Amino acid sequence: MSVRFGVIVFPGSNCDHDAYHVAKHVFGQEARFIWHKEAELGDVDFVIVPGGFSYGDYLRSGAIARFSPIMKDVVRFANSGGLVMGICNGFQILCESGLLPGALMRNESLRFVCKNVHLKTESLDSPFTQGLTSGEVLRVPVAHGEGNYFASDDILDQLEDQGRVAFRYCNENGQVTKESNPNGASRNIAGILNEGRNVLGMMPHPERCAEAILGRPDGARIFTSIVDALSVGA
Repeated sequence: MSVRFGVIVFPGSNCDHDAYHVAKHVFGQEARFIWHKEAELGDVDFVIVPGGFSYGDYLRSGAIARFSPIMKDVVRFANSGGLVMGICNGFQILCESGLLPGALMRNESLRFVCKNVHLKTESLDSPFTQGLTSGEVLRVPVAHGEGNYFASDDILDQLEDQGRVAFRYCNENGQVTKESNPNGASRNIAGILNEGRNVLGMMPHPERCAEAILGRPDGARIFTSIVDALSVGA
């Protein structure tokens, strides 16, 4: 049984086709685009809220997209246990929608950052990471101007205590350092989970490094974990 991926498309999305390609052509699963003005997701197993510049990033990144008609059903889907992954701008939209805590602010450098970074796998307790190993280091590209994850100390402590930090910026040896943090994110956080562990938000782009032809295909590790988790549950 194949996994049915739904990829949300907003005006300004530019990573929707990358996500669709990985799901459909690299992993051989069912995939379809879902326009932001649609009211229902339809028959899907997994929703990707992709990266890009939804609505031109006016006001704040993700602030307008969260009011798109489809987001009401994304919230319903997530609250009923459906799996949702927000990548880059998608992470920002999920925070604006209240599905994830905290906010994404301007990079500490006040410059757009586009490069490969290293991620340390912090939590294996989710469908997105269950196929990885504890402390596994992935090399994944980032491309953002507002990737500086911020939350109050209480929320950060809660994320830590509950094992909801999925990925943290690190160096190639897995050491979490200030130098390895590309945007100034609190506690080097690159990705977090909701309390139900069925929603993941991450700034780096695993869909951009899921094929050997693109170099080191570490992003495929995340997609493999997702497909395996849903196939087992089918």
